[in-house]
Amino acid sequence: MNLIQRLKIWKELRRLEARVREEPSPSTFVDLGQVFLNLDMQERALQAAEDGLLLFPDSAELKKLRTVARRGVDRARTDELRARIEKNPSNRLYGELVAILAESGDAGSLHATCEEWSVRFPHDAGPFLWLGQSCLQSFYRSLASRDGIEAVAALERAIGLEPKQVRARVLLAELFYRVGATQRARTLLDAVPSEGDDSELQNLRRQVAAARSLGSDVEELLRSAEENGLLPNAPPTAAVASRGDDGIAAIRDSLAAIAEMEGVEKAAYIRGTRALVKGDIKDGKDPFLRTVRVVAKAGHRYSRRLDVGSFKRGVIQGPFGVLCICCYGEVLAAVQCSADAPTDRILAELQEVVASSLYAMGVSQ
Repeated sequence: MNLIQRLKIWKELRRLEARVREEPSPSTFVDLGQVFLNLDMQERALQAAEDGLLLFPDSAELKKLRTVARRGVDRARTDELRARIEKNPSNRLYGELVAILAESGDAGSLHATCEEWSVRFPHDAGPFLWLGQSCLQSFYRSLASRDGIEAVAALERAIGLEPKQVRARVLLAELFYRVGATQRARTLLDAVPSEGDDSELQNLRRQVAAARSLGSDVEELLRSAEENGLLPNAPPTAAVASRGDDGIAAIRDSLAAIAEMEGVEKAAYIRGTRALVKGDIKDGKDPFLRTVRVVAKAGHRYSRRLDVGSFKRGVIQGPFGVLCICCYGEVLAAVQCSADAPTDRILAELQEVVASSLYAMGVSQ
């Protein structure tokens, strides 16, 4: 870019900054952010997007601008950290780099960086803790047993290198509890000091103490969860331990939380002929409700025809946006959202609603 072009851009920048103050609108904030991007000022572009979303929280254009700008900020920060690591590697710099990669969802780069970190600092538990957390996130999202097995190996390695590593013990104990290896979860938690327990850890201790053990072979239990498409035990933070009316109330609260997620327009929990709904749904004849019921039934029929088990999760895209569906038997949770909504996270939350509701209702797994 030559000097004259840059001067024109700076002139346009000043004009847009004045327009944003005098006549704020999504388009003016987007134009301003685009100019910042053209000037390679990623942080200013991100700030413009954030400022615009405070005034226009439903603007899809501003959300896209925020995503692009955030990626630019993350890329600049990771490039800086990689350059510093090349000159003077340290555990702290690797930790900062991996934290950014985790937040941006770049699992491939995170795994490669953790491997490099572990080679340079073989006695540090940090890379294995981060790797275990990443694999756990993938497992809870997809229930792929391979991810669960890799998470167990990484977290056990972190504990072996740092026996007092509380975070690794808690994450591993929660995984064991979720898949049904309750006795192994108890053993891990017994080694965690109880002083200053936070509420999540207290819930985990309580639910592990009350849960029935399904076995001790974790790999077998992980494969069983993958085959069934469901985890035997609800997450320790889910307020669904009680049954009946309390369970329905907890499901309603969970559904309301999903309905408030970015990009979500409609959300529903369906069990048989009954339905709980949140969002822009007028009545039981809403096309969204009819569509997800039909899709779930078609998914079940097609899965049986192919002899690949039962239909558990699905995503459908169209001019209406995106439909995310999770089901188990006659229990169904679904969301209609915009194309730029975080579908992976939505599917994970829907899966938790289905799993937690079965647990709350006392449905046999």
